Amino acid sequence: MYNLLKGKKGIIFGALDSKSIAWKVAERAHEEGAKFVLTNAPVALRLGTISELAEKTGSQVIPADATSIMDLENLIDQAMKVLGGKIDFVLHSIGMSVNVRRGNHYTHQDYNFTKTGWDVSALSFHRVMSVLYAKNAMKEWGSIVALTYMAAQRVFPDYNDMADNKAYLESVARSFGYFFGRDKKVRVNTISQSPTATTAGSGVKGFDGFIAYAEKMSPLGNATALECADYTISLFSDLTKKVTLQNLFHDGGFSNMGISTAIMDDFMKDYENDNAEEPVEKSKK
Repeated sequence: MYNLLKGKKGIIFGALDSKSIAWKVAERAHEEGAKFVLTNAPVALRLGTISELAEKTGSQVIPADATSIMDLENLIDQAMKVLGGKIDFVLHSIGMSVNVRRGNHYTHQDYNFTKTGWDVSALSFHRVMSVLYAKNAMKEWGSIVALTYMAAQRVFPDYNDMADNKAYLESVARSFGYFFGRDKKVRVNTISQSPTATTAGSGVKGFDGFIAYAEKMSPLGNATALECADYTISLFSDLTKKVTLQNLFHDGGFSNMGISTAIMDDFMKDYENDNAEEPVEKSKK
């Protein structure tokens, strides 16, 4: 440990269970000397095991629905009271799609579900920053980070409307990040993480295939949840004070790959098997 966050205070959204990236970020932030509050929607708190994380890290849990301005205002007011001052870092790790949960194909969505998923997964990031901005709750040179995925830029068919949510989320980071940087000297970034076996990710059809494909495509292999937490800690630290408005790919190199030899070898094996000539029966004597 390097005490990278010694004396810093934060809010971590989205820790559900030990598979969550937000859970790993909380553990690493605690190890690096930070104090923080944990938050999630009331329904998520009932489903998860966040109380274990709170006890382990000496943190307080403050329930908040990220689609409610009133809840977010209460969260930030209470967080500053609990922590004794302004906030140094915030992690937004929130995402859900009702269409995915209900098995609705991308070409045939229930648009009420679409709106709900967008509200929770993407617009919530704008709300969080809007309340932080209005309350002047962030310290100068503070850091706000949201987690995203490469489906915002490329087609992953079964990622469904979550791809649209992530594209909106990344745009919010850039647009709001400009005002936060100009007016408050606060940086805002997104981390585009490798496909990671979290509770939320496992709900996406074919997610195991995403993971296996990305592992073979990436020269360094997939980044784990813990490695993502380490990267997030670096963005919370003072070592990255001038990094803002960025969508930072943390994916073992996947985002810059066209094809890998491992994928090509598999393709050629399949191609050769599909095109192999049928054996000719020997004529009977």
